[in-house]
Amino acid sequence: MADPAQPLLRAEGVEVRRHGHAILRGVSLDARAGRVLALLGPSGAGKTSLFRVLVGEERPARGRVFFEQRDVTREPLWRRARLGVGYLPQGPSVLFDLTVEENLATYAAIVGRPRREVAELAARFELGAHYDKRAGDLSGGERRRLELARALSARPRVLVCDEPFSGVDPAGAQRLALLLRALATDDGVAIVLADHHVVESLAIADEVALMLDGVIEMRGTPEDFQRHPAAQGRYLGHWRESVPTPSRP
Repeated sequence: MADPAQPLLRAEGVEVRRHGHAILRGVSLDARAGRVLALLGPSGAGKTSLFRVLVGEERPARGRVFFEQRDVTREPLWRRARLGVGYLPQGPSVLFDLTVEENLATYAAIVGRPRREVAELAARFELGAHYDKRAGDLSGGERRRLELARALSARPRVLVCDEPFSGVDPAGAQRLALLLRALATDDGVAIVLADHHVVESLAIADEVALMLDGVIEMRGTPEDFQRHPAAQGRYLGHWRESVPTPSRP
């Protein structure tokens, strides 16, 4: 079992530049087993760029990334995935012409998991009733749960989720949030997520980091986040009066 005092995934002093413009400016962040970290901030703050660096899709101009104290800065996405870094990207990634079963079975075969786990994953992520349905015919929430189930077939120790609630109705977003919380609480997976669904994100987060203009402005509890002047002034906006005090599902 992972030592909760040691982060599973850690970024140190990460800088990303594009066309001479600084996207990330010395960002440090870590993810710990069994905890949910919500990275919140406005569009263009640099959240997706940081995630791409964490999972190995992009190499930083400066800074390093560690997985279990091993420097993986130069390791590509597929190698980090084998080590235990899972990724739920923002855009749809299911195979639309294949059924739920075929999507799960295909990915399970790629990562070397036994076929019997396919049905178990479908049941866990409430997809059993849609087992023979084409992925392209699923609702937004069902499709996102399929992508999450597929990511879990690789048994990641860290799961980086970029906009997991995007394109999902409110009821579906709440169900997905509960599943993510359970992965942290029951399975000990370190969850890092970024999303504009503030209520769902705060409700399941142990910690919140606010990103503004390519830097981490603050990090603390969901309550700390809601009280922070920068969060109130530059991010929460019209949510400021309507976001409830977070309660754990």
